Amino acid sequence: MTRYLTRRAATTALTLFGIVVVVFFVVRILPGDAAVLRAGPYADAARLAEVREQYGLNDSLLEQFWTYLSGVIQGDLGTSTVSNGSVTAELLQRLPASLELGLYAVFLACLIGIPMGIVAASRQGGWIDRFTRAGVIMGSSMALFWLGLLLIYFFYSRLGWFPAPIDRLPVAAEPPPHLTGLFTVDALLTGQPDLAWTAARSLMLPVLTLTVVLVAPVMKMVRQSMIETLRSDYVRTARAMGIKERDVLVRDGFRNAMLPVITAIGIVFGYMLGGNIIVETLFAWPGIGRYAYQSIQNNDLEALQGFVILVGVLYVLLNVLIDVLYGLVDPRIRIGARAKS
Repeated sequence: MTRYLTRRAATTALTLFGIVVVVFFVVRILPGDAAVLRAGPYADAARLAEVREQYGLNDSLLEQFWTYLSGVIQGDLGTSTVSNGSVTAELLQRLPASLELGLYAVFLACLIGIPMGIVAASRQGGWIDRFTRAGVIMGSSMALFWLGLLLIYFFYSRLGWFPAPIDRLPVAAEPPPHLTGLFTVDALLTGQPDLAWTAARSLMLPVLTLTVVLVAPVMKMVRQSMIETLRSDYVRTARAMGIKERDVLVRDGFRNAMLPVITAIGIVFGYMLGGNIIVETLFAWPGIGRYAYQSIQNNDLEALQGFVILVGVLYVLLNVLIDVLYGLVDPRIRIGARAKS
């Protein structure tokens, strides 16, 4: 087991190093002068020379990379050329907003997709199965920006059921004390249920937009995994022994189909961390996705590469968590790892 953990840690470190290398050199080969981006298009030659000296742009590319890598190891992702603030601090300030949006959307997608996938697999060819497959096709082909605009038009502009899509809270509302960074959770922990409900109402439209799209891959993966599992010999044996169908589906079917389902949920949540730029921009949600969009608009390459590295780190850590969940769900994986150690 020790050897497995050591090998996994080494693989993780190598992956993170590769992410930093790719991000650094891709940004450096883009057209344009980094000094002009930092000093502004109207800076004179003296100011440009000062900026090049200040940020080490006169050093060789390898020296710049070593300096940047040393900063990344210490948690320093550079300085934004727009706000002149720490990219790390700005990303960490916005990360809870993205996590709150992503956690609720993934949870709701699993809450809908997993039972629907199980029922569709157990009644393959029936009307529920056909309805599920149609939902998968519609969800997979749905454009996020179109769906978001549609929800805003009907539920905010026409019906007025939800607050304006401009932030995590309405303009007049004060955010709760910072405990977890999740407004709904912090408001409940500090005894403010009304504020928690206000924050939840602001969350509903962007969460619903993401859920409609995310529920499709969850339903598809659960259905496929359950169909393969329900065709196995041990499921047929369990049914022949007279075990209740519900127990067969949950204990013998879904439990053995969990590994690919966990993978699908991990992929979906990884997409949520860095791929929800459209939704955050559409609903003016102050998360890291919107931060990346604003960085692209402002040519803030330091902020953009910090965003990419943060998402890469989170995605790698998510994969490590998935490996741990594999061992919890299937003891054979733990036994296999222990046998190799």
